[in-house]
Amino acid sequence: MATKAKPTDEFRDHISTVDEQGKRIWVYPRKPKGKLYNYRKYVSYLLLALLFAGPFIKINGLPLLMLNVVERKFVIFGVLFWPQDFFILVLAFLALVVFIILFTVVYGRIFCGWVCPQTIFLEMVFRRIEYAIEGDFTKQKALNKMPWNTEKILKKGAKTAIFLLISFVISNLFLAYVIGVDELQKVITEGPINHMVGFGTLLAFTGVFYWVFASFREQVCTIVCPYGRLQGVMQDKKTLVVAYDYGRGEPRGKLRKGQERTEGDCIDCNQCVQVCPTGIDIRNGAQQLECINCTACIDACNDIMRMIDKPEGLIRYESEEAIETGKKWTFFTNRVMGYTTILVILMTALTTLLLTRDEAEATILRTPGQLYQKTEQGHIKNLYNISVINKTNHDMPLTLKLLDKNGAIDIVGSKLVLPAQGIAEGVFFAEIAKEDLTGMNSEIEIGVYHGDELITTTETKFLGPAN
Repeated sequence: MATKAKPTDEFRDHISTVDEQGKRIWVYPRKPKGKLYNYRKYVSYLLLALLFAGPFIKINGLPLLMLNVVERKFVIFGVLFWPQDFFILVLAFLALVVFIILFTVVYGRIFCGWVCPQTIFLEMVFRRIEYAIEGDFTKQKALNKMPWNTEKILKKGAKTAIFLLISFVISNLFLAYVIGVDELQKVITEGPINHMVGFGTLLAFTGVFYWVFASFREQVCTIVCPYGRLQGVMQDKKTLVVAYDYGRGEPRGKLRKGQERTEGDCIDCNQCVQVCPTGIDIRNGAQQLECINCTACIDACNDIMRMIDKPEGLIRYESEEAIETGKKWTFFTNRVMGYTTILVILMTALTTLLLTRDEAEATILRTPGQLYQKTEQGHIKNLYNISVINKTNHDMPLTLKLLDKNGAIDIVGSKLVLPAQGIAEGVFFAEIAKEDLTGMNSEIEIGVYHGDELITTTETKFLGPAN
């Protein structure tokens, strides 16, 4: 009977892509294949289609997603947010963080291997092109070692040109999510001279994306990404991860023809190591920093198990606890229920705020340095400045009314028109009878109307005589 000897933790003292001298070890993963890899391709193609279609999808005339940091204007699922909605965005961010924690507690880093844009672009776009041009991992190694000749120049040149082109396309896509597809079209059609900042940004991001996908690669996941660094805090032994069943696989032993096996099911073929895009050995243990749960090792191991007439699943999705004890993995744990409760509370609060959110937000302040005025009828007048932000995608002619006092509002100059996704500013007089005032500083409430519809209200101070 095989001894259930758990691997040592020596591998946790260093990352797999750095040698003892601190130099980077370049990863040449074998081209993956198998059922799970095919599923990953389908998921990736769907997500890529959604990603590229996103800037062109509009809801009520607004893009599906736009994060315009420069103009401090954000559109999420067709809903326009301004800095004044900061508390809603913070609440949404907190809900997202709790969801990520909850998802990681249950399913580990499946997001990294199946959904993350970095992984999808690297594994399903750039590496597939690399395999097509340079061949599988052994041919890539040989190509890099050979001297520069016609073959190497053509292959490396073609790969570099295609990588740069795709990086430029990704840069345009990224910019479309920042400034919107309409503004991006202006940058493209009107030429770089008229949009030096936008064109310079495109070139800069093209260089960054090319460097990431052509050179930096898996280092993003192991060094830069904070999610990968925090996974050890979020996960526990009940988390579902890609795991090696050491109880079934150990001790390892080579498969020899005509010789009866007394070892475990692992024949030490190293296929799981060769196919790993981050260069780790999954047999060292679950929850390794570099493991992105891409399942390439599962496909490779299952293929070998079928060849030697052994059951599949030596490497599989499983929890550490289930591997150790043999018990069936369970979804419901105290941590999961706790995070779920917090997430439900946050989502309820967020939904309530979104449903009760005004279409516009007004700021009304007394004009600095102006005292009150008396009319011939003995009424008191104050001069105000108004600024209104439009959170919709249509123009709105505005009227102002006093809600809690008898009086009138007279807008100075032309009518107040609120442009779509814009800001309207104006000046107006508020006139109230002296007997309706409660002192030198009275609270008044002003309603902002679009036609007969009250779109927002705001309170301000009204200055009057002492008695």
